[in-house]
Amino acid sequence: MDTPRRIMVVGCPGAGKSTFARKLRDLTGLPLFYLDMIWHRPDRTTAPREEFDTRLDEILTLPAWIIDGNYQRTLERRLAACTEVFLFDLPLEACLAGAASRVGQVREDMPWVEEDFDADFRRYIEDFPTDQLPVIYALLDRYREGRTITVFHSREEADEWLMQAAARAGVELLSHSLSS
Repeated sequence: MDTPRRIMVVGCPGAGKSTFARKLRDLTGLPLFYLDMIWHRPDRTTAPREEFDTRLDEILTLPAWIIDGNYQRTLERRLAACTEVFLFDLPLEACLAGAASRVGQVREDMPWVEEDFDADFRRYIEDFPTDQLPVIYALLDRYREGRTITVFHSREEADEWLMQAAARAGVELLSHSLSS
């Protein structure tokens, strides 16, 4: 019997994580959970930390899942429970462009439509390579054993991985590429 897949998708905002996670869900049939949908509320407030943690703990007890999002405070807990990690380590310019391109777009991974490219969010993205990535890589190194870790440095690499996975599964991916 195959081991259930418990997959984390992490990386800088705007890198293409959520699009990849949706395609992976469509390919595998695994349930997909967006941490942004647990944390953010439609009225632009956030859930209490205890509520977020309780919901995350419920998800982590499931036999199989895909979790999309960073939320560094809970990263180690998710790493301890996962079997696979996909890290999007794209150039800063690609992430900024990706985040800017989704302004005004309805998305299943956010409970509201972003009306502008918020200055604080932009700064978070600009600081991600120095503030977040070193911590992510250190944790990945610590939890490397027993997990499959894949790092993408471009959306094209992620597209290629998905195409190869679809070919192995004998299915055709129907949705657009991450790099389009």
